[in-house]
Amino acid sequence: MGRISYLLDSNILSEPARLKPDDNVLEQLANHDGKYATASIVWHELVYGCELLTASKRKKQLQSYLAMLLVNGLSILPYDQAAADWYAKERARLKRQGKTCAYADGEIAAIAVSQNLTLVTRNIKDFDSFQDLSLQNWFE
Repeated sequence: MGRISYLLDSNILSEPARLKPDDNVLEQLANHDGKYATASIVWHELVYGCELLTASKRKKQLQSYLAMLLVNGLSILPYDQAAADWYAKERARLKRQGKTCAYADGEIAAIAVSQNLTLVTRNIKDFDSFQDLSLQNWFE
């Protein structure tokens, strides 16, 4: 297992659980196996979304997928003081420019920057206002 280099957003981490997953994302996940983690905020989003589903075969499939990620050793990185410091400064900088962002996105970006990781997301535009944040889209 190599050093963690990537922080996966929910739209990347959940892709294998889709009925028709994107081949590019599956290939990238295989190529970078052991080199990615996710954020506690992303994990919250995935578990919350699953919990909102009514009892069904699909809900059981998603719960099994999430359990499998944990069994296979997915690292879930916390929002810590270093991330909080970075995000506070970024929020202030963006506010002075008249920009706002989704709070959860800022926390995810902060974990990536504070851990020196590349954030992998389908929604590049949600994160492109942040300074010093390395971004990739594995759907391309």
